[in-house]
Amino acid sequence: MAPLKIGTHNGHFHCDEVLACYLLKLLPEYKDAKIERTRDQNILDTCDIVVDVGSEYDPKIHRYDHHMREFNESISTVINKPGYTCTMKLSSAGLIYCHFGHRIIKQLVPEIQDADDIERIFKRVYDMFIKEIDGIDNGIPMFEGEPLYRVHTDISSRVGRLNLQWNSVHLKEEDQFQKAMALVGKEFTYFVEVTACTWLPARVLVKQSIQNRFEVDPSGKIVELIKSVPWKEHLYDVEKELGIENEIKFVIFKDNNYRVQGIPQQLGSFICRVFLPEPWRGKRDDDLSSLSGIKDCVFVHSSGFIGGNNTKEGTLAMARYALKFGEVDDISSY
Repeated sequence: MAPLKIGTHNGHFHCDEVLACYLLKLLPEYKDAKIERTRDQNILDTCDIVVDVGSEYDPKIHRYDHHMREFNESISTVINKPGYTCTMKLSSAGLIYCHFGHRIIKQLVPEIQDADDIERIFKRVYDMFIKEIDGIDNGIPMFEGEPLYRVHTDISSRVGRLNLQWNSVHLKEEDQFQKAMALVGKEFTYFVEVTACTWLPARVLVKQSIQNRFEVDPSGKIVELIKSVPWKEHLYDVEKELGIENEIKFVIFKDNNYRVQGIPQQLGSFICRVFLPEPWRGKRDDDLSSLSGIKDCVFVHSSGFIGGNNTKEGTLAMARYALKFGEVDDISSY
């Protein structure tokens, strides 16, 4: 049998169709597929799958263009499941990822068998990588107003630099397209692998720590991390999963010394559910220990969101004191 054909447009290429082609070639049926780069509709009609060209979106016949005026698909409409709320318009990369991403992840990390874990990887890779490409390709601003500076080193810009320049002599467009595929492929693979092999195992440790929280303090409001891992994103997710939203107020963990940190009200917020007491803020070492009555104190940040102690017992004492005297929802209450 002749190899399958992936159709996309020729000429100036962009990050989204380059990535879409790379993603498809990760799948067994398209591994050896020929990429037809053309705008000739007669040739595109012979292709088994077409991305970013053709003015048609119909997954039943594998047509994945997004340039039509009426096109307004997002991950929330394509996946159409609870938990998908992003309504940003998809590019061809986003379309291919939505329709084939779960299978692609299984190809790249076959050791991950749990369907919920595959779903977590899928969502995070979209949020961390694919969404950026969708937004840039569709010209969706990150915020209102003009930025103070522009970024020229993002993945879309780096792909753009591989296009032929007006005075290119010895370079060939198809060779440059292949270089662009290798570039986006390396980036995509990184995000999948680091999510599967680093981010996801951290979630397991965070969940175990949360489940063990009553062994740390009878209130259940203090979590001791089994290991110092990225925890914030996982904590909110596990709280929701266990039906204990907003119950945890502090985490303690080992860094150079032991740390106690307030839980932000939401991911990215600078307002903690509980802050360390105002009189401690900005104090250090013996001054802080004398003021707090807790031995071996190291510091409390001037904003009160984090503090340090040389012992685990000391950080636990700091957290317990804050629970007793500082349980407020807003720093303005001080």
